[in-house]
Amino acid sequence: MSGLIVIIDDEPDIVELVSIHLKKAMFKVKGFYDAEALYRFLGLSDGQCQDSVQIPDLIILDLMLPDADGIEICKNLKKRNDYSSIPIIMLTAKGDETDKILGLEFGADDYVTKPFSPRELVARVKAILRRQQNIDEFGKFDIGGMLIVDAEKHEVVVEGKKVELTSTEFRILKLFISNKSKVFSRYDILDHLWGNEKIVLDRTIDVHIKNLRDKLDKAGSFIKNIRGIGYKLEE
Repeated sequence: MSGLIVIIDDEPDIVELVSIHLKKAMFKVKGFYDAEALYRFLGLSDGQCQDSVQIPDLIILDLMLPDADGIEICKNLKKRNDYSSIPIIMLTAKGDETDKILGLEFGADDYVTKPFSPRELVARVKAILRRQQNIDEFGKFDIGGMLIVDAEKHEVVVEGKKVELTSTEFRILKLFISNKSKVFSRYDILDHLWGNEKIVLDRTIDVHIKNLRDKLDKAGSFIKNIRGIGYKLEE
């Protein structure tokens, strides 16, 4: 497996350690210590030309940076068409569930709490990128004449208007569409998305599905909450 991974952390030792392990796993790596350096690399600084910008395959983003909040960076990237589908793993020194949920609410796909095992982080990177590749096999679907999902283009259209989803939101939608009317428990969804690397937090799924429903607007009503059991998609 290969690809370009960007890591942003204000601790040089962490950037170096993670970079070494990612390179051993045959990834290309760019490391930065603050938000401004990241924005310059992505061509998002004022007056920059984006013609020659490299789009990373995944971003590893520290929650606490000297010049910006990681959640704000995540939120800003997810608002931009060229960057909204890039998976983001948040690094946090805080064990507080609130910080983790906030990161997920604003588009992060996964989170890792410091101190962490670099090998575990690399395993999560690989797992997310594998799932990203599998999306291309999904095809194109029309749900209720209102919701169009095109996996090859990673595009979702609701009533003629394009909707930007995170990679995790897209995978949840794919799971529901591929199994119409089937009810999935939160554990089923966690197991499908994360497998052995899953985060053991039921609320993680609730946050992603709430965001997905909100973004789909009227089409969000196709995703039904089966009280006490889980979720399903039904036209």
